[in-house]
Amino acid sequence: MAARGGQSYGFPIYCAAWLPLAHIVNPDPPATDADADAASSSPPPPPMAALGGGGGEGRSGVPNKLVVAALDPAAAAGEEAALSPEAVVEVNTEEEVPYRMAVHPRGDGVVCAFPNGCRLYRWESQEGDEPRNLALEADQEALAELTDVGLQLAVSFSGEGSILATGGEDGHLRVFKWPALESVLTEADIKTSIKDLSFSTDEKFLAVNRSSGPCKVWDLLSSEVVANLPREAGEIFGFCRFSNKTDNSNVLFIAAMQGDYWKIISWDTTSWTRVGSKKITREAISAFAVSPDGALLAIGTIEGTVIVLGSKDMRTLITVKKAHLGIVTTLGFSQDSRTLLSTSFDSTARVTSVGSPKSNGSNVWPMILVIILAILVYYCMQHKAELLAILPR
Repeated sequence: MAARGGQSYGFPIYCAAWLPLAHIVNPDPPATDADADAASSSPPPPPMAALGGGGGEGRSGVPNKLVVAALDPAAAAGEEAALSPEAVVEVNTEEEVPYRMAVHPRGDGVVCAFPNGCRLYRWESQEGDEPRNLALEADQEALAELTDVGLQLAVSFSGEGSILATGGEDGHLRVFKWPALESVLTEADIKTSIKDLSFSTDEKFLAVNRSSGPCKVWDLLSSEVVANLPREAGEIFGFCRFSNKTDNSNVLFIAAMQGDYWKIISWDTTSWTRVGSKKITREAISAFAVSPDGALLAIGTIEGTVIVLGSKDMRTLITVKKAHLGIVTTLGFSQDSRTLLSTSFDSTARVTSVGSPKSNGSNVWPMILVIILAILVYYCMQHKAELLAILPR
């Protein structure tokens, strides 16, 4: 049974991401002005998302697979957006379940993390360049450096796709230039596993959270550690995400558990000092995302709740209780920051509209109140005599 608004795909979903369709479908610019006019006149394809998961090894009867699903145009035009139940692409991954994925932002393919290592799936076009003619084919020659390295708990491309980073359950951090796979840095710490990692939007820094210790920030140019962000008493760091601000600088957000609460901490990326902290929920955070424009944060919990926050004041804008009937495994904002994808062990993928990221209703009521007050003041000034006459003496 799917939670309200969720689309079920018949297998536990561990990982998901929106696809950069503009780079996948049309990797090269139109050759002529006529081609450009034809491209601009055709309607854009509906957004699509890649989903990965399954039942794992054994004979559970639940397949392991990768699925690409499109946003249903009919549902998007109605009251509630949803992914289509029909898959555009479906790839059976046999006995291996994809636990993590990273979609290349320029269309080079999808890197999936399996229990024994990583594999690259490249986009292929079966008949023409229409999105529904796409296919995913495993590239057996690629990612030799990430074969037989064990489960990678974190896999991510930098914003422009020029760097790939993976963090292993065995504590091994690997960072490569893409697509040459030349090593940028490596660190092995067998005492800890890597929980999460995040690139800054300018591709200068990489933040890495491990199962214990501080959040370590690497300078990708020098391959040196530039900051060790300490935990306060009782804190346990979880997810980390860089986000851009309006002045094009960055801020680093870390989701951390302290006592009975999970909170979000913000860090200045020049001084590497804490600049904010706010308790968010008592439910354990199982997924964390930042919108591409930096205006929104989203968290998912083990209870199936999805919460959207404003990044400046961390004020709650949207709460969807029981968005899923199981643990929220992945969150991802669309490129325009207006749609949030969430997935779960309950086999569902849900699409939540977050409206206009620049306002999200946060400034609507204050503006309305100011307008009403101005109207009242104007009315009182225009009818001062009449109002004085009816006042009790």
